Amino acid sequence: MSPAAHPEFATPTELLDFVARLRELARGKPVGLKLCVGSRVEVLALCKAINLTCISPDFIIVDGAEGGTAAAPPEYEDNVGLPLTDGLMIVHNALVGAGIRERVRVGASGKIASGSDIVKRLIQGADFTNSARAMMMALGCIQAQRCHTNLCPVGVATQDTRRARALDVDDKAERVRRYQAATVNEAMRLMASMGVSHPDELTPAMLRKRVSRTSQASYAEIYEWLSPGQLIDAPPASWATDWANADPEHFRT
Repeated sequence: MSPAAHPEFATPTELLDFVARLRELARGKPVGLKLCVGSRVEVLALCKAINLTCISPDFIIVDGAEGGTAAAPPEYEDNVGLPLTDGLMIVHNALVGAGIRERVRVGASGKIASGSDIVKRLIQGADFTNSARAMMMALGCIQAQRCHTNLCPVGVATQDTRRARALDVDDKAERVRRYQAATVNEAMRLMASMGVSHPDELTPAMLRKRVSRTSQASYAEIYEWLSPGQLIDAPPASWATDWANADPEHFRT
C-alpha cells in the first residue's frame, strides 16, 4: 500500500519533528528517510525546514524511478518519480545550496548492480549506494513479480514454509557475500584506474555523457552545481522560482 499521506506528519517541519522523536526513542541511532523525488520544490521545502527547526535527518536515500524490486504497484513503477540521476543531483545540490550538505549523508538506490554504477552515483553526489534488486538476484530471485501474492516460486519473498524450502540459506548467503565483495572491488579498481585513492577525490569532470551523435561532455559542463549556501545568499535564476515557492510548512509542487 502507498497511502497519499503519512499518519505521523503532513508538513516538512512535522516530518523533522518525527525524525527527532524516532532518534530519541532509538537512543541516538541514525534516523533518515528514503524518497523518490517527484518535485524539486518539495526537496527545497525540506531543506528550508531543516534550517528552520535545526533538526536534520542523519541520511537521505534517493531512490530512482527505474529502481524497485517489483513489489510496488506497476503504475507507480512505470510513471511516478524522477530517474535516479535527476533525483540524486537535485537532493545533493539542494542540500549544498541550503548550506546543510555536511549535516546529511546522501545515499543512492535504483538499479545499482555494478562497480561502475557505484562510481557513477558517487560522482553525482552520493556518499554511499544501496543495492536491492541485484542482491535479490544474487540470492536467487527470478523477478517473477509475485512478491505480494506470497507465491514466490524460488522462496525469496514468501512466508509459505513449503515454498521457502527452495531457498538454501547457507548457499545463497555465500553467493550474496561474494557478489557484494566483487562489486565493491570492481568499484575500487575503477577509481584506481581514474587516478584517485579515495571517493572524495571523484569530481563531476570525471563522468562524461554523450550529448549528440558526434560529441560528448562531462557532468561538470552539462549540469549546474551549486556552491555552499548559494540558495540562501543569491539563488541562481534556474533555482530562484522553486526556492521562492518552497514552504517548510507545506508539501506542494
